[in-house]
Amino acid sequence: MNLKLRLTVLQFLEFFIWGSWLISFGNYLFHLGMGDKIGTLFATTGIASFIMPTLVGIIADRWLNSEKLLGILHLLGAGCFFLASQAVTFNQIYLYMFLNALVFMPTIGLSYSVCYSIMARHKMNLVKDFPPIRVWGTVGFIVAMWVVNLAGWGENSKQLLLAGASALVLGVYSFTLPPSPPAKAQKGSSLMSVLGLDALILLKEKKMAVFFLFAVLLGVCLQIANSYGSAFLGSFASAYPDAFAVKYNNIFLSISQIAEALFILVIPFFMRKFGIKTVMLMSLGAWVLRFGLFGIGNPEGAGMIWLTLSMIMYGMAFDFFNIAGSLFIEKETPAKFRSSAQGLLMMVTSGLGAIVGNYGAEAVVNYHTVDKNQVDWPACWFIFAGYALVVGILFAACFKRNTENTDLTDLH
Repeated sequence: MNLKLRLTVLQFLEFFIWGSWLISFGNYLFHLGMGDKIGTLFATTGIASFIMPTLVGIIADRWLNSEKLLGILHLLGAGCFFLASQAVTFNQIYLYMFLNALVFMPTIGLSYSVCYSIMARHKMNLVKDFPPIRVWGTVGFIVAMWVVNLAGWGENSKQLLLAGASALVLGVYSFTLPPSPPAKAQKGSSLMSVLGLDALILLKEKKMAVFFLFAVLLGVCLQIANSYGSAFLGSFASAYPDAFAVKYNNIFLSISQIAEALFILVIPFFMRKFGIKTVMLMSLGAWVLRFGLFGIGNPEGAGMIWLTLSMIMYGMAFDFFNIAGSLFIEKETPAKFRSSAQGLLMMVTSGLGAIVGNYGAEAVVNYHTVDKNQVDWPACWFIFAGYALVVGILFAACFKRNTENTDLTDLH
């Protein structure tokens, strides 16, 4: 099999696993009568993102081939999915999904590392050849969402069986990939360097401390819609049982992922035209619209337009801060700290921010819940929109950058 095709299959399956359950799992919990615990369960991905990538990275860098480690983690994840699909109490589901998060979340970065290592060994151009491979990961995520929806598995545990079967396939497949041996460990490396935390020294600079603080605050927004979007659309089932956004809520929600892929293409233009701060402010404005449009939307007529626009806004909200923030770090940090700083950005957004966001969203939703299935969703979405608006105003007031040293409007 062609090497590019093999790596494409790797990325497709990696994100197919995630898409099999991430968007629809909240709706499944609601149907189990566990809607009040959605944030608690989804916070496990944040906890795992905060602690596991560094530990797995140390193992891959020092002791074990990356492709083998990837295979082992996915085989363990498959077992967790199968156990979770049979669980009947929240404590059981939480345990197995937490264990799954611990082994799955680090595989995202590890799958990139495997691709980079294999491509470098085969003299491939990373900048030219990897993006077309990676885009199939997004395709895999979307396809999984559609499969779950069309098969009618969005409200039952079969979505976990699909994820488990996919993880089993990828676990076995990973062992067939070309070897990605550990890099030679550098002698004299400090503990901070080994743990990938060198970039913490950058927080002594006010500009960087402010940036990472707002990265945490924005990270709060990232998983709210993923955690509660499907359950929100499912709440319209009694009033609009035949509406497309209700019957095919996963397919409808996949517009967000499609928009995410498309907005990546326009980021260079926006960065050159408006610069880093404005682009990140656009992201915060998009989060306000993402949540606010959910608050006024419904599955028919004009309400459907608002819901659709909310899906599109997700693409801008997600991409503009994540990618613009990554480019900001690339420009602002010394070369020796860049990799560590990028890892720190992922840790505070997908880790710490997701933990705070999921528990905070759970508190808001539970406060506005009359019983386990009656939620005042508009109130919840308007609170989330208000939060994003306040963060945006504070970001505009507090975030300053040295334009002499960092001209991010000149990106090519």
